[in-house]
Amino acid sequence: MRTEEVLAATATGLWRWDNAAGTVWLDAEAARLLELPSESGLLRESEVRSRFHPVDWNEIYGVVNLAVAEGTLAEARLRIVDEHGRVLRTVRSRSRPLPPAEGSEADYVLVGTLQEVAEPEPGAAGAQSRITGDWRRSREAFLLDAGRALAEARSTAEVLRVAYSLSMPGFSPEGLAVFGVDGERLTIVGHHGQHAGDEGPFDDMPLETDYPAAEVVRTGRAIYLSSPEDYYHRYPATWPLARRFGRRSWAFLPLIVAGRTMGAWMAGFRHPVSFSPDERAVLTTVARMLAQALARAGIAETERELSQGLQRTMMPSLVPSIPGMTVAARYVPTGGGLQVGGDWYDMIPLPNGRVALVIGDVQGHDVRAAGLMGQLRIALRAYASEGHRPDAVLSRASRFLSGLTDAHEDAEHGPRFATCLYAEADPATGTLDIARAGHPDPVVMTPDGTAFIRQTAGGLPLGIESDTDYPTTGFTLEPGETIMLCTDGLIETGGHDLATGWVRLRPILERHTSDLEKLADALVQAVHGPGSHYTTGPLVDRREDDVAVLLLRRESPATRLTPPRRTALTIAQAEPERIAAARQQLREMLHDWADPEQVDSAVLMISEMATNVLVHTDGDALMVAEASGEHGERRLRVEVADGSDELPHKRRPGEMASSGRGLVLMEMLADAWGVDPRGEGKSIWFELYESAEPAELVEPVEPVGLVEPPAPEPEADL
Repeated sequence: MRTEEVLAATATGLWRWDNAAGTVWLDAEAARLLELPSESGLLRESEVRSRFHPVDWNEIYGVVNLAVAEGTLAEARLRIVDEHGRVLRTVRSRSRPLPPAEGSEADYVLVGTLQEVAEPEPGAAGAQSRITGDWRRSREAFLLDAGRALAEARSTAEVLRVAYSLSMPGFSPEGLAVFGVDGERLTIVGHHGQHAGDEGPFDDMPLETDYPAAEVVRTGRAIYLSSPEDYYHRYPATWPLARRFGRRSWAFLPLIVAGRTMGAWMAGFRHPVSFSPDERAVLTTVARMLAQALARAGIAETERELSQGLQRTMMPSLVPSIPGMTVAARYVPTGGGLQVGGDWYDMIPLPNGRVALVIGDVQGHDVRAAGLMGQLRIALRAYASEGHRPDAVLSRASRFLSGLTDAHEDAEHGPRFATCLYAEADPATGTLDIARAGHPDPVVMTPDGTAFIRQTAGGLPLGIESDTDYPTTGFTLEPGETIMLCTDGLIETGGHDLATGWVRLRPILERHTSDLEKLADALVQAVHGPGSHYTTGPLVDRREDDVAVLLLRRESPATRLTPPRRTALTIAQAEPERIAAARQQLREMLHDWADPEQVDSAVLMISEMATNVLVHTDGDALMVAEASGEHGERRLRVEVADGSDELPHKRRPGEMASSGRGLVLMEMLADAWGVDPRGEGKSIWFELYESAEPAELVEPVEPVGLVEPPAPEPEADL
């Protein structure tokens, strides 16, 4: 009996679909099944396509692509419709894709059979088969959810947990394992559904082993084992390893990324699975998504390891111990890229027994910024170790960075610059000498929780000019006080400017006064923690920035007495705007003073006293303020010293006079005031007593008065 007679007797037709040419060849029986003239011939693809239900025709592409990828048969049930869309019959197609022509990846030739099946009944318009039924809709919903969950996984362990938790429609696996490749050996990347240690025999297995996962890695083709008998007959050598798990079916699929097989995925089932084309399609799609997710997770983990290594290398360890001082520091890189940036901090033991604190920020948040930061940090450490003063260290560093950026100018960003604050601390006395290059001022916290910005002189950022001077500001860190050095990322991240960012941080600084480590963590959480989403600033631009913070506390002896608050500020003749800084500094020091009117009075008097020095002398004014005593019974004493030996005397200004009211104001507002002559110059002072009855005025030493010739009206004139 001839083959044609056998096919005709079983109502089976032959077809050949040439994807590249867009033609389909049908024999007479296949043409009859498709409601075409019952004769063999070559037809256009469009003529044949019109005889299939449109949904089923789209399904063919997925089935064929799966068969091409796996080198297996393509099986599908297809509904034949008439010109009105009524279903006439359902046929079953079984075909094999022939390899594509050389140089072509998308074209193929499909050769197979068509045979009529009993479902559904002819004439039932829109009847649904298994292809278009609830299972298929469940499959599509499952794949959407699986793709979303795998795309959000950030680590290899998380990807494996997501893969194990996937509930496949109708045939969820009981266990899974992901195999990787290390040279010529198979390794276990991770597994779920097995006990710890069960992976031992499968780990570090040669790729030549007669094991399904090894064969999948070698060939790049999936292997489906629908029964234990099938497993035993195909892989008898490794069947004893798999038998003890008590599974009934296995699927081993290649994990392919960019055309390279990076491993294999094993899905094991407690129940028999026939691995129909639809089930294989689901498993193949999940394997592709799993491979992409594992590749992304691997890249992310590599980047994190690289960035952490860079961070560990570039961020120094703090000095183990400084006698009488405690130090804490934090560094948080920005949220993107390699998690490295241009911020840094450093602590440098100096030859004279002092310690240098350095904090800085190189422009940019990329690898180039991180590289410049590393070079600049090494240069600063070298200059400091040579024993140079703070101003000389920054001048040399600016010259170094200027030459460095000129030689390697960035095409996108241009020459890079850096801000920096360099502080030299004496542990024995608490004195600090600070030089600042375009960096935010430090913040000082007193033991009772008062925090205020300590104004310091500064110069241009490093690298702007090769020859730049950096003035030095000196003050003393009293026992129990803490100084905070930070980069602008701590202040401005989240849409804040310097003003609103300071308002956000100040309550945190005043609340955490005992433990520096807790304070450092609280500052970082305020910027990058969950609560930061509710404390955004007024600016539209909410880009993240690197954060570096360095805290130094001078320890105080245990005592029950409240240590005094002190602050000092030099107001130079060439910087009259620093009078505003003195007023602000005094307000911050008296933030919890009982009587707000007394605070206003103190601010007015300090403005009068400092302005008088700048107007009527040739020297600078030195303001020193101290609040001592227990809360509610404190005494504020403010002194303004200058280098002039001429003592002031009181005047009686007329109603229209623009000056001469300074002593009158002090007599009215201060609880006590006076003038103390010194060897060189004098000191004018006043005192205020918190929540006390107005004290009897203390007359100054005679003859005392302010000599004030008429002058242009300043902010507040004596």
